[in-house]
Amino acid sequence: MHSSHKKHHAHTKEGICNPDEHKQWNRRSFLQALGLVGGGSMMLANTHLTVSKPSALSMALNQAESDNILIICRLGGGNDGYNTIIPVYDYDIYANARPLIKIPPSEFINLKENEFAMPKPMNKLENLWGDGQMKVAHGVGYEDQTLSHFSGTDIWANTNLTERDRTGWMGRYFQQLYPDYVFNPPASPPSLQIGSLGNLIFKGGDNDFSFAISDPRRLESIIENQTFYNLDNLPACTYGDKLRFLRESTNVTYNYAETIADAFNRSTDFGGYLEDDNFARQLRIVARLIKGNLGTKVYMVTLGGFDTHNNQIQRHQRLLNSLSEGISSFYADLQAAGWDDKVLTMTISEFGRRLVENGSLGTDHGTTAPMLFFGTGLNGNGFIGEHPKLPANPSVGFNAESTNDFRQIYATIMKEWLCIDPPTVNNALLGESFESLDLGFNCSGTTTNPTLPNDGSSISHNVTYSDNKTYINIRTPTTTHANICLFNIIGQKVATLRNEILTEGQHTINVNESAQTRLHTGQYIYRIETNTGDFSKTLMIS
Repeated sequence: MHSSHKKHHAHTKEGICNPDEHKQWNRRSFLQALGLVGGGSMMLANTHLTVSKPSALSMALNQAESDNILIICRLGGGNDGYNTIIPVYDYDIYANARPLIKIPPSEFINLKENEFAMPKPMNKLENLWGDGQMKVAHGVGYEDQTLSHFSGTDIWANTNLTERDRTGWMGRYFQQLYPDYVFNPPASPPSLQIGSLGNLIFKGGDNDFSFAISDPRRLESIIENQTFYNLDNLPACTYGDKLRFLRESTNVTYNYAETIADAFNRSTDFGGYLEDDNFARQLRIVARLIKGNLGTKVYMVTLGGFDTHNNQIQRHQRLLNSLSEGISSFYADLQAAGWDDKVLTMTISEFGRRLVENGSLGTDHGTTAPMLFFGTGLNGNGFIGEHPKLPANPSVGFNAESTNDFRQIYATIMKEWLCIDPPTVNNALLGESFESLDLGFNCSGTTTNPTLPNDGSSISHNVTYSDNKTYINIRTPTTTHANICLFNIIGQKVATLRNEILTEGQHTINVNESAQTRLHTGQYIYRIETNTGDFSKTLMIS
């Protein structure tokens, strides 16, 4: 913290603690002491943002080769998959099950002739499908699915099917990668939410990787006045300890507030988004932050209202139109700026809806639903997995069995889009191991899965594991000098693995032997510096 920063003092007298004081302090009391009353959501361009709390990200990783970005689009309330991706091939069963809320053939946008269609309110996605920038995963869910909004949302966030878990899949990854989030903040937040607060997806075992600031005037004051909280002379008691933790966390969050504002102001509005549409506003802000080179890898936006127990036709089609318009404008925005191939969007929802309509022109909580994917990086349109089987005469209580495990999709995204090493992915998914699905991409950006990717113009590299040893495999199209260093996860250099001329062709480095020092089990980062650029990726030592 710079000495020029102004200090903000709590209203209590520093250094003095009433022995019974800690009994009167709850979470809201501490937030009030910090000036973050009301849950602390930051306002940027009139939309609530939640910014991840900083953590220790190595400077080496900040220069990572993969600059892919993931957008998690949460459809809150439980999206009706049958009226989103219509099973045309089983239309008679579908239509008989929902005589009053079915989508008629005149309203179809065909995705695959005589097999699947979208309703016309999703017409803005037709071009994305035609241009190979949209895919659909059928029947996504899990065994013995809960039909509760709360537990369903938590399970999709924590991936734990058997026990109550207050951590999330991305949060556990962040916890591995960024253990010292207060004292070693990265240059930009690793994740950012808009439209919802406190989702478990970003909560780690020890730290919550999301934070919020509510008032834009407060944000402007922070940026203008460099206001930070005083950490000196805090009382030596429970209150003092908690206040120190919250002030430390908030101080680093304020740094991110400035970083986010700078990125937002480095870019301009594209136009074309729906006016007065909250979802479109969320995506417009995300696009500006991406175009402004914020550096954040994971965003989450939310479109709520999908709990359509009644009057579903009007409500659901209005939501699908908002989704379609927003996603279409978002990718037109990104394409104009040259970012569309680096940004993948996927939808999630806590559950689906039942096939048979209820007595209120709606649908009740169901099991499976499709996941939608968008982005040029998909390298073509298509469907993943089989559509759930529909019985000839479904009962009111019928729920289809899932045909795609949502955790396998998460694993695929982490390994093949975010380029996270498989052992790290397995840890983030509670020790479960999942084979990657074919979503049309891998970390080389190709549609195949070669042993070692190579684009023919720059070096390519990957990590392999064999006999408890870790190997970096490098292919270079031309002879070049390479300085290859290994860093631990807090950015300290551990070893120089190579500092020499690499001839054209393939090279394999045994990390365990080349380090010439004892490497503890855990995650590391390697950086390859060459004449043409720097390349980095994480690896595991077992």
